Amino acid sequence: MAEVKHRSVRTNGITMHLAEQGEGPLVVLCHGFTEFWYSWRHQLPALAAAGFHVVAPDQRGYGRTDRPEPIEAYDIFQLTGDIVGLVQALGEEQAVIVGHDWGAPVAWFCGLLRPDVFRAVGLLSVPYHPRDNVRPTDRMRALAGENQFYQLYFQEPGKAEAELEADTRRFVRMFLYSASGDPPPEKRWRFLFGKDETLLSTGSEPDTLPAWLTEQDVEAFTAEFTRTGFRGGLNWYRNLDRMWELTPFLNGAKLRQPTLFVAGEWDGAITMYRDAFEALPQTVPGLRQRVLLPGAGHWIQQERPEEVNRLLVDFLKGL
Repeated sequence: MAEVKHRSVRTNGITMHLAEQGEGPLVVLCHGFTEFWYSWRHQLPALAAAGFHVVAPDQRGYGRTDRPEPIEAYDIFQLTGDIVGLVQALGEEQAVIVGHDWGAPVAWFCGLLRPDVFRAVGLLSVPYHPRDNVRPTDRMRALAGENQFYQLYFQEPGKAEAELEADTRRFVRMFLYSASGDPPPEKRWRFLFGKDETLLSTGSEPDTLPAWLTEQDVEAFTAEFTRTGFRGGLNWYRNLDRMWELTPFLNGAKLRQPTLFVAGEWDGAITMYRDAFEALPQTVPGLRQRVLLPGAGHWIQQERPEEVNRLLVDFLKGL
């Protein structure tokens, strides 16, 4: 089978880098925060072998894709426009979209806004939660109380960048390990933390890397974020209120495409969005399967590639 290929396309006014493999119906894999195409390294060959043309872009602000300077360049219409344009740049009319972490909202907004293009949706880690009448940062402040919540910590331009870029390797090791299913409970990443704490203090570094994470993997993430910095990815969080302000027409919208949801049992996103997870059968009428992988954390397609690949292939072949 052909190896992973790399190229760039023009979409929505930016140049987007992608990794791709295989031939057949198009599947687009959208990564999340502190990730890039490499997060899908285990899925590309597996989905290609199953008969699909699988594409993993570096999304806007990440990797070898353009990183526009203005914060507002990262609102949800730009992020979904990038993926619609990507499908068109590849000469296709339809695709299945799969998103992990921040890629999950990109996937479900693509499904809501262009159901003619995106015929099915896969969501990893972050469950679909319809827009409601509460401003996101107001909800976060209520959640945080006397503490800091990481998404609020990210709101001030330059603050988180300075901390994460001061020791990129340390942050990569801490975040990949602490948010996974591997550490004991007292060493897991905390999304709520004290006002006197920094983001780097919210987790722990491993003494030895877990089996799913190699030194080569750590180096790949470290090298990419050392080169690009974190501003692009952080700017996604700085558009949460703007995303809400722009989309009152989506209040209560249901996601109707055939949909797969997969997360890890110990994923912090499931703790944060437990109500949304429980409500999936109501909010996603096309839900085919809802799976929590025992013992896994946030990085499920890297932590449990064989299980995730099997679930994805079964879902795709069942469409």
